Amino acid sequence: MLIQIEPHSPIPIYAQVRNGIVEGIVRGELKPGDVLPSVRSFAADLGVNMHTVNKSYHELEDKGIIQIVPKSGAVILSPDEPTKERIDMIASSIRPLLAEALAVGMTEEQLQDMIRSIQSSIKGE
Repeated sequence: MLIQIEPHSPIPIYAQVRNGIVEGIVRGELKPGDVLPSVRSFAADLGVNMHTVNKSYHELEDKGIIQIVPKSGAVILSPDEPTKERIDMIASSIRPLLAEALAVGMTEEQLQDMIRSIQSSIKGE
């Protein structure tokens, strides 16, 4: 799994790490049951502070994507059917971005094309 950290990006480094792991899962590079590198090891590989990786791991655990097992590491969980609460949480995160896109004049077709393009990019298609 390759994660590129962009230090000058407006996206915080912990979010870049978290997003990279999620995209690795979507592309099939990480599968349920796979164990992520230790916080210390991953931080060293990425050249970031271990607290940054730790924060990424804990966010992923809070979202039900991984399970942190003390002394064993972080394990990728099998995806469940998304609950209504999970869908509502994702919708509330997307809502401000969608409103911004509409406010600057994007059409529904442009939004759908953009979503398809991003989805293909994430999946490596």
